[in-house]
Amino acid sequence: MLLPGPDTRVVELRVHGIMGTRPEHLVSAITAVDVAGDGVGRFVRPADRLLRPAPGPVLAAGGRSIPRVVEGYVWSGMTSGGAAKATWALLFPFSLANMAHWMLPPLPRGHRLAARLGLAGRSLLRLAALLLTMLLVTQVAVVSLDLLAAQCLAPGSACLANTVPAWLRETYLVRPAIGLLPVLAVIMILHRVSSVAWETADAPNPPPSPPNLSVDLPGTNLAADPDTPMLRALHLLAALATVALLPVGGPFHMPGRPVDAVLWAMALVLLGLAMLAVLLLDDPTGAAPERMGSWLRSGLGPWSRRVLIGFGIALVLAVGAVQNPMPDTITGTDSTVEALAAALIGLVVLLGLLLIPGALIARAGWRSQPRELRPWAGGWMSAPMVAMAALLGGGFGAGLAITVRGLLGTQDLELPKGYTPVTLLWGASAVIAAAVAVPVAVVAAVHGWRSARAGGRFAEVGLLHRTRPADLRAAQRGWRRAHWQHQHLHHAVLAVAAILCAGAVISLYRRISGMDPPAWTTPLAGLGVLVLGALVAALLRAVYNAARAPEAGRNLGLIADLACFWPREAHPIVPPCYALKVIPELAARTVEHLREPGTRVVLTGNSQGSVLVVVAATRLLNSLDEPDRRRIGIVTAGAPLQWAYPRAFPGVVPHTALAALAGELGTRWRSLCRGTDAIGGPVTTWRRQVVDGQLLGVGFRPDGTAGPLPAAYRAPDGALVLGLDHWLPDPQLGPSAGRRWTPGVQGHGDYTADPEWDRAIALAAGLDPERRRPPGAALPIPRGNSTSEV
Repeated sequence: MLLPGPDTRVVELRVHGIMGTRPEHLVSAITAVDVAGDGVGRFVRPADRLLRPAPGPVLAAGGRSIPRVVEGYVWSGMTSGGAAKATWALLFPFSLANMAHWMLPPLPRGHRLAARLGLAGRSLLRLAALLLTMLLVTQVAVVSLDLLAAQCLAPGSACLANTVPAWLRETYLVRPAIGLLPVLAVIMILHRVSSVAWETADAPNPPPSPPNLSVDLPGTNLAADPDTPMLRALHLLAALATVALLPVGGPFHMPGRPVDAVLWAMALVLLGLAMLAVLLLDDPTGAAPERMGSWLRSGLGPWSRRVLIGFGIALVLAVGAVQNPMPDTITGTDSTVEALAAALIGLVVLLGLLLIPGALIARAGWRSQPRELRPWAGGWMSAPMVAMAALLGGGFGAGLAITVRGLLGTQDLELPKGYTPVTLLWGASAVIAAAVAVPVAVVAAVHGWRSARAGGRFAEVGLLHRTRPADLRAAQRGWRRAHWQHQHLHHAVLAVAAILCAGAVISLYRRISGMDPPAWTTPLAGLGVLVLGALVAALLRAVYNAARAPEAGRNLGLIADLACFWPREAHPIVPPCYALKVIPELAARTVEHLREPGTRVVLTGNSQGSVLVVVAATRLLNSLDEPDRRRIGIVTAGAPLQWAYPRAFPGVVPHTALAALAGELGTRWRSLCRGTDAIGGPVTTWRRQVVDGQLLGVGFRPDGTAGPLPAAYRAPDGALVLGLDHWLPDPQLGPSAGRRWTPGVQGHGDYTADPEWDRAIALAAGLDPERRRPPGAALPIPRGNSTSEV
């Protein structure tokens, strides 16, 4: 502990989590005002009646009152608010593919085979992401070009007969324009979305690090990829080439007319070059100067990219101009959709096979860790994420086409034959999911009932609520729900991905072999149509509501908060990464406060904000000198930094890196957690057990090592402090003087209202909040059941 001086003050810099929050709620005030920021990233403080920044409540430490400034950083405007951000949810399959890059297992340094496997895996991810873009524009073309322009508006068609006159249907360029212009508009929107970036020149990010290598501190490899503009251009080029191929028969059928054949060949060459360039364009820090990637970077400069995209647009317009008369059906959409689906399935299988040896090599880094801390699926989660992205993208496109055909009021319009297996797949998946979910829910309910009758399985609940037995049942119920999610969420994701992938393989085999589905599958196809239609309707309704109501926008922002944390790597057409702005601005603001000699800064993060705070602390430790490093601390509350992020993204926030950060900060890292919190959880301790009325466990030590910890001690307001984790009783034990009272089970919410919050802030600031029981002393708790391991 650092002794406070006469000029000591504490700046508590809060960062909110997912779904955003109002500025006044973030700083626990009636009103808040901005004190810094650019309006997108906002630093706010409590305000008085004249809207002037007001000081925060004093902090009791060392027998005196320490002045405290409560400041909050609001970043929710980067992921929600307005129609443009609401539509980002439609790019969720792209975001999943991009997130899969950050799930790759970390490569040990100096291992040549691992480096080659990593290069191959990243190349396959980029190619799969490109195919997803091509699939999207093809599915949009199925709706606008095939269903609407070619079939519905064909001369003599009964579709929209009372709306579109016959002479307009026969007018030159009308139907090609109706079919192609919406697709070009979608491509333009993709370009606009992918061009948005939240980076700031005032607080730059570090240069890119080598791709998916193991890191020493959490988040040191979170940086922008300078290849993103080139990848974006290649995606747009491939999308334009795909659209140009559709009206002239698709990539597998050479048209008979000479003019169509020339345009077809040009589009095919353009598409092939884009796909080859994506495969060869690796991360710049991982490619040697003589590699093909360096040649591509020099050739794909800004002007070259503009020329290629302009040529692609001209090619699409030329293809539309030669469609005179336009055929009544577009034959290229069917083969293109099926080819893209088959290619995506093949890439997912190949990526999964490549990840097996890569994960086995990386396993040496976590073999000594307890099973509950090891990466999900042994570091193999990237392949299921890509599979989910492909299946969601294909399902959404099929659902959109089915919905549009229903809105047009006729069932005579023919959909691509590849959509029939998609409807069957989603119908069968819905039945299987229901068949599995019902017995699992029954077993879980029976298990919970038996556990409740037996007094519960979590002995910590008895320690936390020994003075209020009436809260035991509600607390045990919340602990069970949270424990199930922490232990089995990834199992549920893997099960869904496995069901969908198995169905996709079977559907693809039946389609290739020409086998007709049995008659008993007809109801499944009908159910799939309903499921896909409901999926599209629900998503579009959510986007519409989010564009009109800010509160609904924050709810939809949950998807963006989780997916848009990651910089663009595998897929460049995803919403901008807010971490590239939030983290450097937090670090810069901290440095600004540290210029005052007596100031100590405590970065506090709730939920997703805890991840931002941890990475910002890493940046500060790498840039500050030792005296200033001792004046910063962090408090994480409801943090998914043990059960989720290190296990899903072992190459970015590995468990070993968190241990190293704990060693750098010592006791100035405090973690607040509740057993009822299904999103957050403990960060620095594990293998907890109750022995003779004492809470024991293993966790991070102040010297950066991990091992058995002294028995937990009880804080004045009832929290159990084991190592750096503060276990909060939930519900609270009772009202505290001078604190806001929040009755009932809080779960993931309102950590700042707990009386233990101020103690954690004081400890993170290097202050001693009060005289407390020695760490090795026993808890004054009646002895009951002797042992219970969590």
